[in-house]
Amino acid sequence: MKSSDYAWIIRGKQRRSILVVMDRDKIPSKISKETKIALNNTSDVLRSFVKHHIALCVNEKEKTGRIYRLTEKGRKIRQKLLD
Repeated sequence: MKSSDYAWIIRGKQRRSILVVMDRDKIPSKISKETKIALNNTSDVLRSFVKHHIALCVNEKEKTGRIYRLTEKGRKIRQKLLD
């Protein structure tokens, strides 16, 4: 894990909130409800997580009900946030 990835996460309130609730595979609407962040913003953050290799989309081909999972790097960053 690069320190720049961790710094990028902690600079964004929404990024921090979303990463903390991703304790298992989840769909954006569930994450949105748990964090009280608008669904479109949640989806934007999740797409940026995929781009930064912090999360991956398990079923990319689906239009709705996409499932997101943290990568190893994402789990390490999440654990560091929780410590």
